[in-house]
Amino acid sequence: MSKINGIYAASMSVINNDLSLDVKKTIKHAEMIIDQGCHGVAIFGSTGQAQLISISEKINLFNQLSTSKYKEKYIIGTGLNSLSETINLMSVARSLNFKKFLIMPPAFYKYSDHNVISFYSKIIDAYPECEIVLYNFEKLCGYKFTVECVQELVKLFPEQIIGVKDSSYNLFENLEIDNFSILPGSESKLLKGLELGCSGIITATCNVTSALARKVYDDFFDKKEQTVNQKLCDVRNTFEKYNLISGLHTYYSKNDLIYKNVLPPLSILNSKEEKELIDNLEKLDFSTKPTMAAWNAIS
Repeated sequence: MSKINGIYAASMSVINNDLSLDVKKTIKHAEMIIDQGCHGVAIFGSTGQAQLISISEKINLFNQLSTSKYKEKYIIGTGLNSLSETINLMSVARSLNFKKFLIMPPAFYKYSDHNVISFYSKIIDAYPECEIVLYNFEKLCGYKFTVECVQELVKLFPEQIIGVKDSSYNLFENLEIDNFSILPGSESKLLKGLELGCSGIITATCNVTSALARKVYDDFFDKKEQTVNQKLCDVRNTFEKYNLISGLHTYYSKNDLIYKNVLPPLSILNSKEEKELIDNLEKLDFSTKPTMAAWNAIS
C-alpha cells in the first residue's frame, strides 16, 4: 500500500462542441496542472463531470492516459451507481496498470454504514490488488461517511482502503488512522489539515490554485512562514460563490473557448457572473490568464 501525499487537483474534462469528450485536451489539461505544481490529479471526479460522461469515452481516455508521462500521478475515478459497471471500468483501468481509484458510494438511494461496507467489499473481492480512496461528499451522493465506517473499512481491508477525500469535512478533524491518507476537498482546509496530520488535499480549484497550494504545502514542511495561504483561501472562496464546474470552465474559457462546453444540465456562468468572478480575482491580484495564473500567483 502506498500513501497519497500532497496537492491533488480534481481535474477538469474538456468537452468538444458536439459534447463528446476531447480526450487529448483532457489529458493535456491534467499534465499542465501537474506541471504547475500539483503532485498529481484525480481523473473523472465530480469536477471532471464523471457522471455525465459515457463509459466508452472513459475507456478511450484510459487507453491514451496509460502512455502519459505522468501515469503514476493519476488517481482514477471509477465510481458509478452500478456496482457491476464500477467493477468493469476498474477492470479496464487495471489492465492498463492503473492501481489507485477514487470511488464514491452510489447516489440516490438511502443506505447504512453496513451497506456501504458491503459495496466496497464486493469491489475489493473483484480486485484485491486495487488501492481505493473513499470519496466523502454527502452533497452529491446523499451519504456521509462516519468515522466508524471508515475505521471498519480500513480494519477489514488495510491494504486496499488507503485514504479518503473528505468533501463533507466531518472526517479530517476527527479521523486518526496510521498510514492512511486524509485529504480534505478544499484549499481552505489545507493548512489546518496539515497541522492535524492530514496528507494534503484533492480539490476542484487546484485546477487554478496549484502553485499557491503547493507553496503552502512545501512551506509547511520546510517550516517557513506562510505568506500565501490567505490568498489561496481567498481565491477558493471566490470560486465557491458559484458552481465550481461552471466557474472553472468560465475561467479557462478566457484563454480557450473550448472550455465553454460543459455537459447538460451544467452550464457556464452568465455574463454578469463572469464579470464578477474575473473582477474579484483581479482584486486579489490573481492572474486571469489561466495557463499562467498558478505561477504568477507566487511570483
